[in-house]
Amino acid sequence: MGKRDDLIAKYADDLKNKCGMSPDMDLLTKVTIGCGPAIYNADASTVAATQESELETVKNNFLIKKLGLADSPALMAGINKALETYGKSERNKYRAVVYYMLTKEFGKESVYG
Repeated sequence: MGKRDDLIAKYADDLKNKCGMSPDMDLLTKVTIGCGPAIYNADASTVAATQESELETVKNNFLIKKLGLADSPALMAGINKALETYGKSERNKYRAVVYYMLTKEFGKESVYG
C-alpha cells in the first residue's frame, strides 16, 4: 500500500469513529485524489475550523468552484454542519473527510462520477 492508501484508510477510520458514518470508499478515494498534493502537507491536509478565512476558502474553492454550487447561506450552514459532525473538540479535521461530508451533504457525488 502506498502513502495515499494509508491516508484513505485513516480518513475512513475518522468517518466511522469520529463522524459516525459508513464511508463510501469509492467516493472517499475520488475526493482524496481530488484534493491533490495537499493531503501530503501537514498544514494543507487539515481544515482550520476556527479561521473564518479558511472556511471562506472551503466555500469558494470547493463548494462553488469544484462542486458548482451557487453561493448562498446554505453553503456555510453545510460547512458548519460537517465541522459539527466531525466534532468541535477534534483538532485535526482532515480536508478530505470534510470535503467528503460536504459532497454527501449537498448530493454532489456525481461530480466525482
